[in-house]
Amino acid sequence: MVSKEKIRVLIVDDIAETRENIRRLLQFDNDIDVIGTAKSGREAIELSGQMKPDVVIMDINMPDMDGISATEAIRRKVPFTQVVILSVQSDPSYMRRAMLAGARDFLPKPPNIDELTAAIRRAGVMAQDERSKISAFPVQQPGVLQHPSATQLAQQGKIIVVYSPKGGVGRTTIATNLAVALHSEETKAALVDGNLQFGDVAVFLNEQVKNSILDLTPRVDDLDPEIIEEVSITHGPSGIHILAAPQKPELAAKVNGEQFGPLLEFLKRMYSYIVVDTAAYLTDVVQSALDVADLIILVTNQDIPSIKNSNAFLTLADASGIRRDHILFVMNRYDKRITISPERVGESLRQDIVVTIPFDEKIVTTSVNRGMPFVIDNKAQPVSKAIFTLADLVKQRLDKLSEVEIKSIARN
Repeated sequence: MVSKEKIRVLIVDDIAETRENIRRLLQFDNDIDVIGTAKSGREAIELSGQMKPDVVIMDINMPDMDGISATEAIRRKVPFTQVVILSVQSDPSYMRRAMLAGARDFLPKPPNIDELTAAIRRAGVMAQDERSKISAFPVQQPGVLQHPSATQLAQQGKIIVVYSPKGGVGRTTIATNLAVALHSEETKAALVDGNLQFGDVAVFLNEQVKNSILDLTPRVDDLDPEIIEEVSITHGPSGIHILAAPQKPELAAKVNGEQFGPLLEFLKRMYSYIVVDTAAYLTDVVQSALDVADLIILVTNQDIPSIKNSNAFLTLADASGIRRDHILFVMNRYDKRITISPERVGESLRQDIVVTIPFDEKIVTTSVNRGMPFVIDNKAQPVSKAIFTLADLVKQRLDKLSEVEIKSIARN
């Protein structure tokens, strides 16, 4: 849910004029509150610990400590604080180093006001969400070491985004069957169609679209479980809940990323798993889904264009600060007769392919035409077993990431 709190910003730059110029740019935005400025990296670390800002605007070149080192220290000290780096350097290596240090965004200096405020808003929503998660843990008593348990951390659901930068690789087939495989009475799953122009999630499950995501996004600030229940479709054979794409492609323009991301975050209160199908193109909506994803399932086929596009996405993910352990790389329609092996692709792209889903045109096509996921009525087939293996790996990876998050909170 979008927070109504002001986004608390700390500006860091060794030049007083620059600090003042940025402050002036931001002072007219009613959603942003500049709570302080710092003239050095070390001062930024100290003030961040005291003020606990939502967002730090950080210059990359400073005399005492560069912005990348300061970013890393701030992120260790105040885990929910998000850092937006400003730099005159356009070298991709700077961007990569900044993102690996934990920066949320990287903008040219001097910044364009629209780009800067958009970056602050994105970072602010994430910071306030992370802060609310941390505050949900028990307060540590003096002299008593209290670590949040994995159970406490898992009380909120997990967002799993199924993505490929190439069309026709089978994203929707994987998303629909994976959601069914993850769903149970104890771990309820929702399936969200993030391909808002030409989404087929409802068609793949033989469901008629009466309501859609468009019925939720205008009231994203006032959502409650009853509204979600009214708008979602319950898939009878599996029990999963579906949030469908609008019926007309032109209606997709009425939904933006600032609405879609918070909607997914709200669903974490209701479901253990939120599986999001996406379009190949990095729309504002798709990017917002990737931003809030707990895990990304990257899908490729064995053809060169698909592998090339997957490589381009992984490079972009590195530059954007998406950690490789938050990505599960999957090869769909795997055919042993084709010489391009999963091992070769994984080695070339520096990202292991964790699951191969075998090519089975008859079962998959029949499943789609009937509107019945093959993991329901063809459980024993290799293609279904591969989906169940993927579901197990999703759970294992999410548990591992939760453990890492717990340790990070405990250290800080």
